[in-house]
Amino acid sequence: MIFLELVLQNFGPYRGKQLINLNPKIDEESSHPIILLGGMNGGGKTTLMDAIRLALYGARAQCSTRGNLSYSDFLNQCVNNKIDPVLDTRIELLFEHIENDKPIKYRVVRSWTKNPKDGKDTLGILGDSDTWPDALVNIWDEYIENLLPLGISNLFLFDGEQVKELAEQETPPPVVVDAIRGLLGLELADRLAVDLDILVNRKLKEVGNSKDLANLEEIETRLTQQQEDYQTTQEKVEILKNQVEELEQKQQEAFDKFISEGGKIAAERNQLELQQDTKTAEIEQVRQAMCELAADVLPLALIPNLLNQVQAQGEKEFRHQQVQISKDLLIERDQRLLTWLNQVEISPIEVDKIQSFLIQDVDSLYAKTIQTEAPWLLADDETLSQLDNLIYHLQNSKVSAKDKLAILKNKEEEIHTLERQVQTAAAPEDYTKLRQALEAAQNQVVEAKANYETIRRRLAELETIIAKSKRELSDYTVENIKHKNSEHIITSAAKVQNTLKIFREKLTLRKLNKLEEEVKNCFLYLLHKSDLVHRITIDTKTFSLLLYDLNGKPVPKHRLSAGEKQLLAIAFLWGLAKVSGHRLPVAIDTPLGRLDSSHRSNLVERYFPSASHQVILLSTDTEIGKKEVETLRENEAIAREYLLKYDSTTRQTTIQPGYFW
Repeated sequence: MIFLELVLQNFGPYRGKQLINLNPKIDEESSHPIILLGGMNGGGKTTLMDAIRLALYGARAQCSTRGNLSYSDFLNQCVNNKIDPVLDTRIELLFEHIENDKPIKYRVVRSWTKNPKDGKDTLGILGDSDTWPDALVNIWDEYIENLLPLGISNLFLFDGEQVKELAEQETPPPVVVDAIRGLLGLELADRLAVDLDILVNRKLKEVGNSKDLANLEEIETRLTQQQEDYQTTQEKVEILKNQVEELEQKQQEAFDKFISEGGKIAAERNQLELQQDTKTAEIEQVRQAMCELAADVLPLALIPNLLNQVQAQGEKEFRHQQVQISKDLLIERDQRLLTWLNQVEISPIEVDKIQSFLIQDVDSLYAKTIQTEAPWLLADDETLSQLDNLIYHLQNSKVSAKDKLAILKNKEEEIHTLERQVQTAAAPEDYTKLRQALEAAQNQVVEAKANYETIRRRLAELETIIAKSKRELSDYTVENIKHKNSEHIITSAAKVQNTLKIFREKLTLRKLNKLEEEVKNCFLYLLHKSDLVHRITIDTKTFSLLLYDLNGKPVPKHRLSAGEKQLLAIAFLWGLAKVSGHRLPVAIDTPLGRLDSSHRSNLVERYFPSASHQVILLSTDTEIGKKEVETLRENEAIAREYLLKYDSTTRQTTIQPGYFW
């Protein structure tokens, strides 16, 4: 089976007529399996999946947004909200399958308008000759069950949430369990068992005497009434459940209003005012510290040039003093040298030459240090040291003053913020109204939950009562109605039931063994990690997966990473699809979920191209990103690419060729 074309007209966010070519064939000689459709969350990906299900199964379709809605209400919900109510909403699905060794094409068409007549759509089947085979329309449900049974459709049309649920739960969800039972043929065995019980009860009623028959009919009447009560109670449970959800929504809205209109701030007003007083006291401390700085050396920061000039002059005069001292020392030494030369036998002429040389030498040494102006500061060493300390202390005071100014500014901004919060607080009477409205909503939720719990317990009690009545009916018919004509039927039915039980067990084991091997192979192929799991078994009652390592020891599911759990869930669905023996397209909504890069790469490279001969992927830009789509293109796995372009202003989606990149 191959989906060739999907046409949407005024369906959900798809206004007007829009067409998607789903044919995986590139040309007559080659085909690629993947049809890739990209779209952001809320852009209409799930709507496409619902359209395929709705086209195939109609009122029986397990659509994501239907919930507890009647079929009529669901069809109304699917109509585009921007069109004229008299216009048609239409879905067309063209597919091809092999019938009598020949390819046959059928176009399934469902159309309806707002508030459809009799609460139904109009179904039409268009064949190869563009005719409407009425006979096929009348038996369409039975016909599609032979091609793609509803019970196993979720193995081929599934979404990321289904994979996530299957990955997190220890036992498969009901949707997957139903698919497994349909795959194993258990539903046929169960139906046969029920039919046998009905046959036995009918025969017993026919042969029972008047008293026995009256007792039997009384039990059956009571059982029928109990089952009706159960159905009514079950409906009440659903109604109350919806009511609880609506009241919880109203409670949330009341709480949001309480917060947005200042209710919470008003409740915390005293705390805000206390914080305001604390910040004010902190500001006063900072200001006091700044006053202390101003009373010290900080005012000198107003004359930095004068301080620098004084410091430079002091250093200059100090250097000149040191030079003068050293010059005097040299002159004294030269004088001692001349005195000594006069005492030794050296001629006066030579002494005069030496004296002239010494004078010139001193003058040349200190020629550059001659002071051109008279000293005026006349500061000693201690004064200059104090001046240096004062300048250093002034620099620290300036830094401290700058920090305190920044702190002061931040504190003042915090006070302004607190003042605004206090000002936005609701008035006392408004706050009272908001609080009362919130408390009323909370009380309504509590009351609704109590009613829901009471009805739910009543439902559980009815289940017990019905089971007891069924046992009573069974005991009564077996022990009290004895008749020669019924003994053979009862005995034979019991034998058939036992045989059927054995048959079901053997059938389950046989097919589960094959399924276990397929799931294990698929998991190891996707995981690319052969030492993690050596064997996988499936429980015959709950259908939960049990993993074992090379040593035969169980591998707890919680030891697997989130990505490995998801790969295990996908391997489970893949194995089920393989064992089903149906060659059908696979459609996956939000396929990658929470997978990390390595597991995502395994899924892209190993699963998508091999899942089926046709794989329809509906993904966001973060799931199948640029890297993944380039990998699929390089592997020649993609036949067609589409982008679901959603306009948030009009809330409409258009289908355009190409992907995000």
